[in-house]
Amino acid sequence: MNTIRFQYVIPQVFAVREEQHSDVWQQDILFERGKTYLVEAESGKGKSTFCSYLLGYRNDYSGRLLFDEKDTRSFKIADWTLIRQQKISHLFQELRLFPELTAMENVMIKNNLTGCKTREEIVRWFEMLGIPDKMDAKIGRMSFGQQQRVALIRCLVQPFDFLVADEPISHLDDQNAQIMGEIMTLEARHQGAGMIITSIGKHMDIHYDSIVKL
Repeated sequence: MNTIRFQYVIPQVFAVREEQHSDVWQQDILFERGKTYLVEAESGKGKSTFCSYLLGYRNDYSGRLLFDEKDTRSFKIADWTLIRQQKISHLFQELRLFPELTAMENVMIKNNLTGCKTREEIVRWFEMLGIPDKMDAKIGRMSFGQQQRVALIRCLVQPFDFLVADEPISHLDDQNAQIMGEIMTLEARHQGAGMIITSIGKHMDIHYDSIVKL
């Protein structure tokens, strides 16, 4: 997948608003593979809704959402499953990890399905992110910032054309945020992928090809 286009999309809940003042809603905006985008949003402007549309979890909008100029409203469940497995990897704001499993088990559940990375590569990411001692710790006993780093590793162990990261560094200090940004950037570059990163405040200090307001 090379392009994602929001063509005059507006969530139904926002349709009654007279003025949007958005670079995304009710605009014709194109996101291209290989480029990095920062989507800035204030609380209540639809950041989570935006991500849900990209993954096909919601379609309560008017306008058109196009993947390679194909209207996603025509997609079947099998199409969305393939997209989530091979085209778009999503780092959820709420992480969606299994608290009863260890950090490594959470990552390997996905990697065993995709066969995308070696265990050595995964261990290297744990080391870079400063949590090698947490590989065998249960997620439920880790801080949110530590869980955030595990969630990043998990979202990278699959092929993708776009990485969608929702508030990826909200609970990280500047040093770990920088490392996280470097890992994401390098893996996206390795896969020739684009990145769409959302933020309501703190964001990674990396190069963005475009910064848009939601």
